[in-house]
Amino acid sequence: MSQTVASTEPRRIGPQLQGAERIRHGIRRGSAMETAGWRSIGRAVTGRPRVPRGASAFSYDKPIRTILIVFLVLSTVEIPLIDLFVHSIPWLRWPLLALGVWGVLTMLGMLLGYLTRPHAVGPDGIRVRHGGEIDIDLPWQSIASVQRRQHSLSGAPQLSLTGPEGDQVLNHVIQDRSDIEITLERPTRLHLPQGDVTVSAVRISVDDPAGFLDAVRTHIP
Repeated sequence: MSQTVASTEPRRIGPQLQGAERIRHGIRRGSAMETAGWRSIGRAVTGRPRVPRGASAFSYDKPIRTILIVFLVLSTVEIPLIDLFVHSIPWLRWPLLALGVWGVLTMLGMLLGYLTRPHAVGPDGIRVRHGGEIDIDLPWQSIASVQRRQHSLSGAPQLSLTGPEGDQVLNHVIQDRSDIEITLERPTRLHLPQGDVTVSAVRISVDDPAGFLDAVRTHIP
């Protein structure tokens, strides 16, 4: 039976930037997310989800999938409605249409990022994903244990850190909670878009925790 545990206060990943550096960092992150979205659309069109050979895929976006689909539909319907009102004003019509189409494609790329890049459990280890940006490779030799353990992180960003600096935990949460705890053999340095972090464990959200653990047991007794 799983147990829900309230974690310590989550911390955002990366340095606290100010001024121009914060703007430049935001532009870089925005460009990376935009590129990842287009790659996800491409993978969906070609039917090539990013799952390693021989691995099992596990989704993690179910709690927010319906919300994303609703926003995507509303954004799509909004385009012809706006065009109806500004059709006779070309200088306003075309920029608004371009902005509307861009917004729909951005949201579509976000949704497809979740669908085409699931978590994966395979012969080489566990791959932790979050959309098109996050892809963490955890080989079996670096993993000490995998347990079903729910952690509540109210108000936390989708990726955050908890615990003391020498024994940090990386949290991947969907709707303020994670379901699986992966304990590492030793503190391990991970490369993330927000910056590099050294952690002793990784907690992730999974739509099917029981199935995830069954897949893990085929590789770890």
